[in-house]
Amino acid sequence: MLLHLLFLGLELSASATSNDQFVYSGFTGANLTLDSVAKVTPNGLLELINGTAWLKGHACHPNPILFRKTANGTVQSFSASYMFAIYCVRPDICGHRIAFFVAASNNFSETMQGQYMGLVNNQTNGKATNCFFAVELDTNQNNEFQDINNNHVGIDVNGLNSVNSSSAGYYDNSNSNFHNLTLASYQVMQVWVDYDGRSKQIDVTLAPLSMAKPIKPLISTTYDLSRVLTDMVYAGFSSSTSSFISQQYVLGWSFSTSGPAPAIDITKLPRQGPEPRSKVLEIILPIVSAAFVIVAGTIIILLVRRRLKYAELREDWEVEFGPHRFSYKDLFHATEGFKDHNLLGVGGFGRVYKGVLPVSRLEIAAKRISHDTKQGMKEFVTEVVSIGRLQHRNLVQLHGYCHRKGKASVLELQGVTVGPPWTNDYLMEKHRNPVGG
Repeated sequence: MLLHLLFLGLELSASATSNDQFVYSGFTGANLTLDSVAKVTPNGLLELINGTAWLKGHACHPNPILFRKTANGTVQSFSASYMFAIYCVRPDICGHRIAFFVAASNNFSETMQGQYMGLVNNQTNGKATNCFFAVELDTNQNNEFQDINNNHVGIDVNGLNSVNSSSAGYYDNSNSNFHNLTLASYQVMQVWVDYDGRSKQIDVTLAPLSMAKPIKPLISTTYDLSRVLTDMVYAGFSSSTSSFISQQYVLGWSFSTSGPAPAIDITKLPRQGPEPRSKVLEIILPIVSAAFVIVAGTIIILLVRRRLKYAELREDWEVEFGPHRFSYKDLFHATEGFKDHNLLGVGGFGRVYKGVLPVSRLEIAAKRISHDTKQGMKEFVTEVVSIGRLQHRNLVQLHGYCHRKGKASVLELQGVTVGPPWTNDYLMEKHRNPVGG
C-alpha cells in the first residue's frame, strides 16, 4: 500500500512538473517557491499582492528549466499561458503591475517595490547582469520608464523600459478590429507568451477568458533572448504596490519548451471573487428593501401622529392647584372624539360635550377650551383652580382635566349635579332641584 501511494505521488508530480512543461489549473497543493506576501489562498488562487501598500511578492515554479540544449547554444523556443485578475478600488488609480518573468535567479531580495515591480531597484534597472525577460501588465503610468499609459502590456528585457508595448486589448479574428480591455477590471483574462528560438520573434497575446486565443498577437517584436538568459532559468510572477494599492491574482498557468503551452482546464480554475448573486435576488432584494423602508416609514409616521394626537402638557401651576388629571386619550374616546352629536352647548371660550369614561362608565360633561387666544387659556386655568376647590352638593364637581400644548384643553365635570348654565339640562339630576330653579 505504501509503495502504491509513493508511486501514485511520483506519477502525479511528473505529470504536473516535467522538465520541459507544466500546467497549474488552480494552485491548490502546488509546490511553488513564494516570498514576501505571495501565497496560495484556501480556494487555490495564487495571490501575489493582498491589497497592502508598498509591498512586493514573487511566485516561481520550484525547479529550474533548461533553456539551452547545448553549452553556449541558442535559447530554445518556449510558450507560456496564464490567467490573471487585478482588482483596484478605482481602475484609473491603481498600482503597480504584475509580470510574468523568465530569469537566471529566483532571488529578488535586492529588488524594490513600487514602480520597480520587484524585478530591479533604483540602481540596477537596465543592467545586463539582471538576465531576465518579462511581460508586464501595467496599471500605472510611470514617466521614469516611459510608459505609454496606465493600462498597457509591455515586453521588458533586463529593465522596465519596455522593448515594445501596447494598450491592453485584443484583435478580433473576423475583421482585425482592436478591442480595448481594462487590466484592473477584476475580470479574468488570459495571456499567451510565445518565443521562437529560430526567428527570435516574441509574441504576446491578450484576451478575455471566454475567448480562444486571437490569431493576431497584441505585441510582436524581435529580440534574441540568447544574449539575455542563462542555460538554466526560473519562470514565475512578480508584483508590487506603492501608495496605490491593488490585489493581484493568478488563477492558472502553463509552460512548455517543447511546443505550445499545455491547455489550462478552465473548469478547475478557482473563483477570484464572491459567488455571483442570483438574478432573482438582484430584482427582489431592492423591491423588498424599498417596501420595508416604506412600511417602516409609514408606521413611524402613524406612531408620531398618534403620539401628537394625544400629546399633553404639564406646567408648574398644576402641582399646587391641579386636581385629578386624565389622559386626553381617555376623554377623546369618552366623547367619541368630541363628535357634534355629543355636543351639549357652547360656553365661554369652549364647547361642552357629554360622554362616558371607558373604564368606570362614569357619565361626564367635558368642556373643551380653545387655546387660540390668551383669554381662552386664562379661562381654563381659572376654572381648574376655582372649580377644583369648590365643594357643594348642588354644584357640579370638577372631576379632572387634561392640558394639551398648543391645542384645546379639557375640563371634565362629573355629571351628577347641576352646574353652571352652560352645562344645560344634561347635568340636572332627576331627584334633586337645580340651584335657583
